[in-house]
Amino acid sequence: MGFWQPRRAGILALAAVIAVLPAVLPNAFYYDVVILVGINAIVCVGLNLLIGYGGQISLGHAGFFGLGAYFSAVLTGTYDWPPLAALATGAVSVGVLSFIVARPILKLKGHYLAMGTLGMGIIISIALNQEVDITGGPDGMPVPAFAIAGWEPSSEQTWYWIVAALLMISVWLALNLIDSPVGRALRSVHGSEVAASVAGVDVTRYKILIFVVSAVMASFAGSLYAHYTGFITPDEASFFHSIEFVTMVVLGGMASTFGSLVGAAILTILPQLLTVLHDFEMLAFGAILMGTMIFMRKGLVPSLVDLAKRARP
Repeated sequence: MGFWQPRRAGILALAAVIAVLPAVLPNAFYYDVVILVGINAIVCVGLNLLIGYGGQISLGHAGFFGLGAYFSAVLTGTYDWPPLAALATGAVSVGVLSFIVARPILKLKGHYLAMGTLGMGIIISIALNQEVDITGGPDGMPVPAFAIAGWEPSSEQTWYWIVAALLMISVWLALNLIDSPVGRALRSVHGSEVAASVAGVDVTRYKILIFVVSAVMASFAGSLYAHYTGFITPDEASFFHSIEFVTMVVLGGMASTFGSLVGAAILTILPQLLTVLHDFEMLAFGAILMGTMIFMRKGLVPSLVDLAKRARP
């Protein structure tokens, strides 16, 4: 029971924040920012399972995000598929693709693994840019509204509750996975693949499994993003977007599900706040990130938790 208390408290705190936010959001612009936070957070929760718990770096996860977005855009816009069917097809297709590429890529380690996933992401980005007849190329393409049996979310408030509910489900599933035998196997793989293998853990199987899970979550979030914004470009699958996702995870705290939420919130909201600095926006942004990582090397949430524990009598 004691082990579960922090996680239960985290879930309740997240639910409380979600319930209270609509009362303090003054207009559609703020709803838009919070919805983007939720979509990015879903990606980061899955990416944190791969990086923070599985110990496998990925610099190409925006590729899966972009594929999910384009599957929904093309299937609904060009072939008139129902949005839910397009979303599910995109997630399954990305799952199959990630399963195929996981075995050769995850044989690499360290910098080589980072370069392998980077190359995968770049290939996806180039394909989305070059297939003009299908994706619209660099100009992007419109995405039909998300509709279920004739009903479609018509306001930011409705989208807010949809994304909030899906985020809660993602966090709940991630926490349960972490506390399952799969999660314990992942932590052993992260600690030492040799020791895990000697202990009977099928290292390759679990590395592939968590890679596929994180890719499917990114695809799912990409489909949500496509239908919410109504227009997408290949920039959604760019290398810089992948780096942004990884930075969110590292900033919030690796191996911390709630840290992923905090990192996604900060890096989505902070650029909006720094626009008042005009030409110094990126300089201030970089200084904040550097300061955080210098003085809070574990990330924000784990560092603050450690600080609270040391301050406790």
